Amino acid sequence: MIGRIRGTLVHKQPPDILVEVAGVGYELQVPMTTLFQLPSLGTEVTLVTHFAVREDAQQLYGFIDERDRGLFRQLIRVSGVGPKLALTILSGMDATSFARCVQQGDISSLVALPGVGKKTAERLLVEMRDKLKGWLEEMGDDSASAGIAPTPRPTDKIADAEGALIALGYKPAEASRAVAAVNDDSVENSEELIRRALKSMVAG
Repeated sequence: MIGRIRGTLVHKQPPDILVEVAGVGYELQVPMTTLFQLPSLGTEVTLVTHFAVREDAQQLYGFIDERDRGLFRQLIRVSGVGPKLALTILSGMDATSFARCVQQGDISSLVALPGVGKKTAERLLVEMRDKLKGWLEEMGDDSASAGIAPTPRPTDKIADAEGALIALGYKPAEASRAVAAVNDDSVENSEELIRRALKSMVAG
């Protein structure tokens, strides 16, 4: 089991990153809430991880802190929720926001996420309610704002943003519309564009 990884961040292509440790490059998938808090390329980064093994694949998932990994592990125990959907949920909202949705029975915010239908949202509310008791008090409401501002990189931010949203489960047309709706001259990089597009889609 790989529980933590520390090394140099050498590549970011949402939702995938590459971390080099002692000459070995580890590919990880991370939720957008983690990606927004990553440092610039070439900088050392430490992530807690979840290693998933299936008959046809092995995948390493990375998280900025224990709370997000803990929620990810709780989510994949829910019937009908696999790692990909759990990653999508954590990309659309941070752990505190998800706990608040569950506490308030907010189905509409959950079904706004790709792959989360009404039945899945209802199942999440029922099965996660007891598991998340006390999370809001323990986490506080500032966990979503402690990120490090992403460093701009010279790539096609629109293509990167659309590709990241499609990888999370949004249809190409949905991704294109969402990115176009929030893109303006104030957006400096693809990470910020993804953040705005996700916020607009979840808000409906």
